[in-house]
Formats: sequence, C-alpha cells, structure tokens
Amino acid sequence: MGNNESFQYTYSAKEQEEIRSIRKKYAAPEEEDKMARLRRLDGAATQKATMLALIFGVVGALVMGSGMSLAMTEIGVLLGLPQNLGMLIGIPVGLVGIGLVSAAYPVYNRTLKRERKKLAPEIIRLTDELLK
Repeated sequence: MGNNESFQYTYSAKEQEEIRSIRKKYAAPEEEDKMARLRRLDGAATQKATMLALIFGVVGALVMGSGMSLAMTEIGVLLGLPQNLGMLIGIPVGLVGIGLVSAAYPVYNRTLKRERKKLAPEIIRLTDELLK
C-alpha cells in the first residue's frame, strides 16, 4: 500500500473571493488598459476643478459666517472690541466671504477648462486608438 495520505480542502465561494481580494492587494499591479486610463484622465479634470471650487466655497462660507457673527452678536465685545466696532469689522469680513463663495463657480469653470485643455491631446490619442 502506498503512503499517499494527504488532506484536501476546498474553500467556499465567499472564502475564494476573499482570498482573491487579499491576493490582489499584494500581487504586482496589472497594466492599466486604455479604457480605464481614459476614464481616469476624464475624472482627473473634473476632480481638480471640484476640489478647488469646494475649497473656495467652504472658506468663503466660514469667512462670511465669521463676519455675520461679528456684525450681529456680541462676540466683538467678548473679543475686547468697542461696542460698534464689531459691526464695522463684521460687514466687510462678511462681504469678503460672499465674494469667495460667489467666486467658487467661476473658479470651477476656469479650472475645468484649463485641465481639459491640458489633457486633451492624451484623451484624443486614446479615443482614436479605441475607436479603430
């Protein structure tokens, strides 16, 4: 009789998928295909524009809120400012905040146009290759 004793176990489908996902994390990265690269480049243009617009909008809203707080509450007095100086400082600060919030959309459009212009040659080249 042969000494052919071995143990064999088959993992379930769920465990197989988990094993594959763990293996994928440690395996050498696969070369990106052209369609995935095209999608990534297209998303990169809008991602940068969205990020800048959000920064302008959020900072503007915070500045505007600070100006409103100075103008409408007693925070100026708590900060050691004379009675009406909080309102005199708060109004211009609030207007600066309104300006920043208002600039968010034009910044988005300008950045998107600039990024698309910068990425256009590569995207046109990839689309020509994919359409052949």
